[in-house]
Amino acid sequence: MVSVVGFLEREGTNMDREGERTLRSEKVQIERKTFFLDLKENDRGRFLRITEDVGGRRDRIIMPASGMEDFARALDDLIIYEQEELGPR
Repeated sequence: MVSVVGFLEREGTNMDREGERTLRSEKVQIERKTFFLDLKENDRGRFLRITEDVGGRRDRIIMPASGMEDFARALDDLIIYEQEELGPR
């Protein structure tokens, strides 16, 4: 089951300890995993940080904001393939 929790009230102008500012955050709960999608900014530019939390263990990937459209397009292609080509499991 997928639950999109939605926008988190973490946007603001204050820098955190890494010198990053959170512009917007989303949280998605999928089965026992929680995903945090944080659009952030620092002195080098904007980026997306995706954090997977499973029982307190966290893994992260970070991509420049300039790659978000390509990433979303590739994800859309995989979703279409999984739904239309592979069918129900």
